Amino acid sequence: MARWEGLTGAELAERLELPRVEVRAATSSTMDDAHALAATGAPAGTLVLADVQQAGRGRHGRPWTSWPGAGIWLTLLARELDPATVGVLSLRLGIHAAVALDAFAEQPVRLKWPNDLYVQERKLGGILVEARWRDARLEWAALGVGINVAAPADVPGASGLQPGVSRREVLQALVPALVEAASRRGQLTPAELAAFGRRDLARGRQCVSPEAGRVVGLAADGALVVERDTGPIHLRTGSLVLREEAS
Repeated sequence: MARWEGLTGAELAERLELPRVEVRAATSSTMDDAHALAATGAPAGTLVLADVQQAGRGRHGRPWTSWPGAGIWLTLLARELDPATVGVLSLRLGIHAAVALDAFAEQPVRLKWPNDLYVQERKLGGILVEARWRDARLEWAALGVGINVAAPADVPGASGLQPGVSRREVLQALVPALVEAASRRGQLTPAELAAFGRRDLARGRQCVSPEAGRVVGLAADGALVVERDTGPIHLRTGSLVLREEAS
């Protein structure tokens, strides 16, 4: 039976107050595992947790390095979501995750649209939301989260948490924050927009993608607001690249 930090899935489910936790010593992707479980009727709150992912992925199918013992690689299953919620879910998850992770980081955790977590200017983790639909009805969403507890030495620009941090303690703080974020409905509230703004890595800085201009912040529907010479525009797709990152 697979264990994570010495605990079985049943023991983790009890500690985290979740209906089901599936532990994988190694898997191709916790996202794929969660989708497979959802297709067979797994309830909302089902968590897939792996010690290592062999084919973890980020947005647009980019690979995500998931070394054994070095981080937290998980996917949480959510159901009964409305489309407005899905559009902002990666941002909402990021806000809640950042608050939970502050206690384990050397500096307050910062956020970068649409799904990245940073410590100072180095990437700590990422969030990926994949929804599955049947006709026009949303059946479930898989909420993937990857956090570097230890910074991977072979990934330039990556960050980790404080030395000596326990993965078990981080998980115990992180999962309830994700569950709370997934339970919320609708677009981002003024309080959530303000919370993101206080942690916004890009706000006030120049970007070159998805459009060139100055980053203003977020809209309630999760769009990135960029100021150009012709006025502000709202961007809902693409990756945010700051000018200094492109040089």
